[in-house]
Formats: sequence, C-alpha cells, structure tokens
Amino acid sequence: MAQKATLGDDVFERLLDLIYSCELPPGAVVNESVLAARFSVSRGPVREAVRRLQGIQLVSREPFMRARVITLEPRAVRELFEMREALEGYASRLAAQRMDPADVEALAAGLDHNRRIGLGADDRQSPAETFDFHERIVRASGNARIVDTLCGDLYHLLRLYRRWSGSAGERRSIAYTEHRQIVLAIRNRDGELAESLMRSHIARAAENVLRHLPASAEAVGTDADVSAA
Repeated sequence: MAQKATLGDDVFERLLDLIYSCELPPGAVVNESVLAARFSVSRGPVREAVRRLQGIQLVSREPFMRARVITLEPRAVRELFEMREALEGYASRLAAQRMDPADVEALAAGLDHNRRIGLGADDRQSPAETFDFHERIVRASGNARIVDTLCGDLYHLLRLYRRWSGSAGERRSIAYTEHRQIVLAIRNRDGELAESLMRSHIARAAENVLRHLPASAEAVGTDADVSAA
C-alpha cells in the first residue's frame, strides 16, 4: 500500500514547482515565514521541506545565514553535464539493446505529448506530471548503478540544470528534434548511434546553459522574487 502523502510532502512538491518555474530563482532567499503564509501552513512543514531541499542540493545554507536556492555555477554545470554525457550516453546504448518495443513506443508517445502541450525539453509542469524523457531512457538501461546515480538524490539537481538548458524556445524545438533522433536509434536497436546522439545532445545542452548563465546570475543575492513567492 502506498504511503499517504504528508503536509510536508505537499509543501516539498510545491517548493520544487517554485524552483523549477524560477519563481524562486537561483540565489533567491528561501523565506520560511513568507512561504508558510503563502501555503497557509505553519513554519514546521516548510522547515521540513527546506531541509529536504538541502538534502537533494537544491537549497544551500551557510552557518548563521538564510537558506538560498543554489546558484548555477559554471564549474558545477560543466561537471554535472560531463557526468550526464558519459552516463546517459551509455544508458542510451543499453536502452537500444534492452528496451521492450512497447516501451520504445511509449517513449515516443510521451515525447510527442510534451510537444503537443508546449513543453518540449522544458520542465514547467509539476515534477509528478511531466513526462521525463531522460529518466525513461536511464531506467530502460537496466543498469542499477546508472539508475541510482542519475535518478537518486541528484535527480532534482540534474533536472533543474536541464530546465535551464531547455528554457529558450529555440532550444526547446532543437531538443525535441534531437530527442526524436535518439528514439529512432533506440527503435532501430542501434546502440552506437543512440549513445553518440545522446552525448551530442547533452553537450549542446551544456553549452546552452553556460551561454545563459550571466542572465540567471542577476537574481543572485536579491530578495525581490522571494517576496512575490
């Protein structure tokens, strides 16, 4: 039997939505009192949710300082995307070898669904609602080590960086085309091509994030968006 969601779980999911949508942008102060008032809850569930966000590296807190949404640092971007390129590339190769035909068609259908509702490679819906193309491929690899690395505690951090890599409309359109090519390679059981396409796709996404970092950094150190949150 599935465990019933608690109030803290609900607040956690709502905070994730605020971070993914950039209502709480990189570097923004996470004001527990303001958020408790916004969600009509006590500060306890908000404090619990913030601790969970720290645990998955979306929020940081220095001693005697307020909690803040992480900033998108160039070095962290490079390191995370280098890891993704290696692991997701190989996961795509394995998925081409192991993925059930019905699951391949479900992968294509989910991608088309995101396209129809205007998401493309972006993550603007709530985490529970958005079809996650990359997660599906990672899980289809059948490699528990890769799944644990990319779909465990790092999952939300990786997804936040991916959200930034696909935020521009032009990049969303290009990413969709790249995703379709990866699906075709997996459908054709061409593991070498699937890995090559995924690695190239992630490398271009990293370049896009790094190119847009200066704009995102403007919010760092300000409290303006937190009041609105």
